[in-house]
Amino acid sequence: MKIFQMQCKYEIIRILRNRYFVFWSLVMPILFYYIFTNVVNTNAPDKAEWQAHYLMSMTVFSVMGSSMMTLGIRMVQERSQGWSTFIRITPLSDTVYFAAQMIGQSVIHLLSIIIIFIAGALINGVSLTALEWTLSGLWILLGSLPFLAIGTLVGSMKKVETAAGVSNVIYMVLAIAGGLWMPLEIMPKVMQSIGKWLPSYNFGNGAWEIIRGNMPDWRNILILIAYLALFMLLSKYIRRKQEAV
Repeated sequence: MKIFQMQCKYEIIRILRNRYFVFWSLVMPILFYYIFTNVVNTNAPDKAEWQAHYLMSMTVFSVMGSSMMTLGIRMVQERSQGWSTFIRITPLSDTVYFAAQMIGQSVIHLLSIIIIFIAGALINGVSLTALEWTLSGLWILLGSLPFLAIGTLVGSMKKVETAAGVSNVIYMVLAIAGGLWMPLEIMPKVMQSIGKWLPSYNFGNGAWEIIRGNMPDWRNILILIAYLALFMLLSKYIRRKQEAV
């Protein structure tokens, strides 16, 4: 247990020292939040509702990116630098090492959620009930699991450059097509139909429903679970193939 705790602590420290994480997971979402709620005129009929809605969007955007890019790219770096091989000759098992990465990343997600929520309250005075803050935070934390699974898929790539490029493309496509940058309702009908099946939309929609006083739709939950299972199976299959070579 002590080894596991130390590894979790080490993972958290490593992520916090990563400038890539700080920029993409904290600076960018907060900057976008400020721009789209204070600079760009969105003509939202209810400004307060839009500010709360977009705060959830940018928090989801932050956690989604951290899951796919920070975790995925770090896994590729570790393998290319021989760190993964080194771990195998230490008392630390692969299971403990992998679990520590997941928990460490989840702790970072919680920190990101808190920081961006505070930013929303400070920038626009977003006011939600204690229950809404808590439930939306928990939803975003748990809803990040399918994207952590995507991160493990990215982590199976051989080159850091490839992983960075692919994860960036996936990140941006999911963010835009999933309605995180702009409401899905203003997009063409075809894009709306596609977007509603994407994990990013279902991730964001759960949080949007919570701040409207509702609970996440079962459709959102089931789609995210399906994506989680799919990405985990793919990741496991790819890793087994790589180990067999």
